[in-house]
Amino acid sequence: MAGPRELAMQAKVMESERRRVKSRGSLDADIIIANAPDPVFVSDLEGKILQANDAVSQLLGFRQDEVLEQSLARFISPEETREFRAALREVVERGVMRNVVLNPRSAGGEVIPTSLNASALRDPDGRAIGVIGILRDMRELDKARAYAESLIKNAPDPVFVSDLEGKILQANDAVFALLGFRPDELIEQSLSRIISSAETREFLAALREVVERGVTRNARLNPRSASGEGIPTTLNASALHDTDGKVIGAIGILRDMRELDKARAYAESLIKNAPDPVFVSDLEGKILQANDAVSALLGFRPDEVIEQSLSRIISPAEARAFLAALREVVERGVTRNAHLNPRSASGEVIPTTLNASALRDPDGKVIGAIGILRDMREYEQVVRDLEKSKGELQEKILDLEKFEEVVVGRELKMIALEKELESLRKVVGRSKGDSV
Repeated sequence: MAGPRELAMQAKVMESERRRVKSRGSLDADIIIANAPDPVFVSDLEGKILQANDAVSQLLGFRQDEVLEQSLARFISPEETREFRAALREVVERGVMRNVVLNPRSAGGEVIPTSLNASALRDPDGRAIGVIGILRDMRELDKARAYAESLIKNAPDPVFVSDLEGKILQANDAVFALLGFRPDELIEQSLSRIISSAETREFLAALREVVERGVTRNARLNPRSASGEGIPTTLNASALHDTDGKVIGAIGILRDMRELDKARAYAESLIKNAPDPVFVSDLEGKILQANDAVSALLGFRPDEVIEQSLSRIISPAEARAFLAALREVVERGVTRNAHLNPRSASGEVIPTTLNASALRDPDGKVIGAIGILRDMREYEQVVRDLEKSKGELQEKILDLEKFEEVVVGRELKMIALEKELESLRKVVGRSKGDSV
């Protein structure tokens, strides 16, 4: 069993080793701090700067001896000093704090916007004795933000920024012009204030798509204006990222669809009331819309045609020909006189010709075709009647030619007989003259 002297010696060795490890750890930390590319400093819990690397001096323009052993209050405002000390308490309680805004004054008097991330500095017993802070110079980012805000403010389209819960953080004048609200009536308000509960759920689903894919397109929203009017719009949104690249919200662009919806309603009215059979299909041949003349032509009810593939009523070969015609519509904007022979509800095959033009989305992309059918039954009947008449006429011509041959032959025979009679008369006349 070790005596008191041996125990004392062991304690001294252990303390020496602990100090050596601590000294080595401090040396490693010093090297890391000194060579860090970002401005890094160490302060005690009162805000006195114990250590700072060259990047701090370069950021603020002070020499090392003008920074070390100085209170951070020398470089920041009294209000920010209070916020920094509150942040220090957060470091003690939670071990870390993030994105605290500080605006230290440089040696030249310039106020430099920065954000501070800090973690706890602990003694060997694990007690927080200060903080290790990393500053991020926000001047370039603030310039970028100011530029982005300028783009948003001056954009001709209604543009807004929201967080991931749908709260509106920023909106440009075009939004207020569209909806008729003052800025204070929209900013910091939830989008659910101006859209329905169902659309709020759809918008939050669109925000989830923004988080997952970075973008969402053509989401339908019908916000209520200050006067209570429901305004049809489409929303295109892209992700808003923080400085670490994390999605923290969305930048949304609204498109007022009232004029387009009027144009669509007018087009639908033209289609519905057109005397010819008119239908609208997508690029796979699915019928999206058809007027009453189509039902009258084919004998199907609208619900038996709408959302059905055209291949249901035409042959596989014609379905391929129709898809080829759709490709021509995409490439040239139009196709003419394609032959289709759809089957009616009664099974009759109806000869038609198809003229089609491109159906485009608001961005001008071809998304389908508007087709006009022409019933060719009467035309083909006329053609058949003409062919029949032509055949009958040809038969009559043949008969006439035969009759003509008979008549001409008879006339030739009569002429020959008359010549023979004339010849005989001459012979008889000479004979009488000789007798006398």
